[in-house]
Amino acid sequence: MNRLLNSPHHTSVVYPLQASHLGHVMPFARLLERRGTGRLWLGQSLGIETHHIFAALTGAGIHIPFGSSVALSPLRHPYDAAVQARSIAQLSGLPFVAGIGPGSREFQSAVRPAPLARPVTAAREYLRTMRALIDGETVHSDTDEHSTHAVFPVMDAPPVEYGLGVLRPAMARAAGQVADVAITWLTPPPYIRDVLVPAMKEGAAESGRPVPRVATVVHAAVERPGRDIPAIAHAAARAHLGADHYTDMLRRAGVPAYPSDTQTGARLLVESGTFVAGSPEQIADGLDRYRDHGVDEVIVNVCGVLNAQGLGAAVTDLTEILTAVDVRRA
Repeated sequence: MNRLLNSPHHTSVVYPLQASHLGHVMPFARLLERRGTGRLWLGQSLGIETHHIFAALTGAGIHIPFGSSVALSPLRHPYDAAVQARSIAQLSGLPFVAGIGPGSREFQSAVRPAPLARPVTAAREYLRTMRALIDGETVHSDTDEHSTHAVFPVMDAPPVEYGLGVLRPAMARAAGQVADVAITWLTPPPYIRDVLVPAMKEGAAESGRPVPRVATVVHAAVERPGRDIPAIAHAAARAHLGADHYTDMLRRAGVPAYPSDTQTGARLLVESGTFVAGSPEQIADGLDRYRDHGVDEVIVNVCGVLNAQGLGAAVTDLTEILTAVDVRRA
């Protein structure tokens, strides 16, 4: 059994690109399978759809846990999201983390008549509907976004855990109210501890629920001769650094990034330790800093190396980083 299921603090991996071929994802999955611990996460893939990738990996004999970080809720009704999530749990034979998020206002406008009027409320209602369906409740719900009047077919499957993509305090509070996992991306460690976790605790107390555990996607790259780490960071995070909601979060966290200057934003990510670089051992230290600030599951993201230097270089970095982490925890 993958030791992730019995570990309170663990290190996982994200395949960080839009997948266009299963063979591109397979080295990440095989690495985790050989390692015997860690979850494979994927964001919303608009190439090969995220849940289809998980199903294909399971069909190829991979036996590791999966999580979505995050699936974009405007693409599907919560009933369909519940079907997808429980399907992956059943096919993999392991608990699945169904992480969802509303996406940017620009994405919402691309697939809806207009951006979500209340994205935090919509996300909270969406997860509540998913949970009720999978729990076997008869759901009668009319929200601003969806109507659901249904009961789910009964199936004996491993549990689905419910995740919410979190960047700012309002969504963190909503995660506390309805989620099992708060999934953060590009969030500096002090901001997680001082802003997001207190908001999660507040939401959890309001709903009488346990505080969600925190899973954070952390960009990393091994320093090597000739590697320009700020350039690698830019290759990793350029799109996020050009987005208003991510840079707003970074400025709240004390990292003065602006969409108009993604190059400076990338340098600031490195300087602040939000992008973790150095030797594999130094990166392990940097990942521990996230744990020290309240993160339960660190998700290593080698997107910058993958974009700048290719799949082989990215898998080499990832292997060395995970080895350093595992040696430390042996």
